Amino acid sequence: MTTKLYLFALALISLNACTQSHSEEKQEELFLVTKAIATDTVTYTDYVANIQSLQNVEIRARLKGYLEKIYVDEGQTVSKDQLLFSINSKEYNDELAMAKGANKSAIAEVNEATLEVKNLNKLADKKIISQTEVELAKNKLEAKKAKCEETQAQISYAKLKVNNTQIRAPFAGIINRIPNKIGSLIDDGTLLTSISENKEVFAYFNVSEKEYLSYIRHVQHDSVNSKTVELILADGSTHSQKGKIETIEGVIDANTGNIAFRARFKNPNNILKHGASGKVKLRKKLDNVVIIPQKATFEIQDKLYVYVVDKSNKVRVRNIESQNRLPNLFLVSKGLQAGETIIFEGIQNAKEGMVIKPKQISMLTIMEQLATN
Repeated sequence: MTTKLYLFALALISLNACTQSHSEEKQEELFLVTKAIATDTVTYTDYVANIQSLQNVEIRARLKGYLEKIYVDEGQTVSKDQLLFSINSKEYNDELAMAKGANKSAIAEVNEATLEVKNLNKLADKKIISQTEVELAKNKLEAKKAKCEETQAQISYAKLKVNNTQIRAPFAGIINRIPNKIGSLIDDGTLLTSISENKEVFAYFNVSEKEYLSYIRHVQHDSVNSKTVELILADGSTHSQKGKIETIEGVIDANTGNIAFRARFKNPNNILKHGASGKVKLRKKLDNVVIIPQKATFEIQDKLYVYVVDKSNKVRVRNIESQNRLPNLFLVSKGLQAGETIIFEGIQNAKEGMVIKPKQISMLTIMEQLATN
């Protein structure tokens, strides 16, 4: 009986030892780990942009009349001073003819008054008339001259009206919508069309105050690269020409906390149009930033975490913050230092406090693998 009890106890001890050994083996599960590294890198941030032509002006009538002819079509490229529209000019030609007639009459009156003053001067020299009569004649002459100048001004104004019946392009560009058709009654100020010069365009975009300060610091060290930007079009394609940041507004918007940037892009094929939208891709150089694989992270309630492995191979959950991301990589701004070990693969099986068997893989190897995938 005693022997049976002894054998039973021995069996229990052996079973317990096996179970404990299996549990420890399970706790020390093999995980692929890596060390966070710090390096210099370049990131790009996209900003919604509004595209505007270098010149985009409205063409409006300066006279009232009937639209007599339209010499261009919508979307047509025109040269500077090219004739675009004409307004019926008969009324204004008549005004010009009347002004010229009045001017001729005024010139004749000036000539007559000049001759009269000359004759009266002769009579006054002979003491036939008084000097007062001469002065009165001179005053009449000055009045006639003033009237002549007035008629000359009327001629200039009438000529200006006649010229304004011919509407020409103020600069080379592309004609936009033409709302009125031939025969329409046009009032002074009526919109006839607008014209855009699109050989180059402006892209306006807003940057936060924090990002603005970062940009200013980087542009002091690398002016050329920091000012160079790319333009992503509405269809996701990249504009063929790189642009350059030219100006920054002088005031930060109190409501949004943003400041406006302006970049200039060449547009040789006239692909970019006034009023189009896109995204400006702004380059940013980061020095000594901590990089980890996105695969090594997980989220809980919009917060980012990693499993950190200490010197005793114990796993601890660590909250981190990311300032930006590259393809398959996170740039860590807070919560993790270069050289710390984190679990790279198998995070779904990891738990707080467990002890693991780490298998090291370098961060450079991981980055090479990600680059080839």
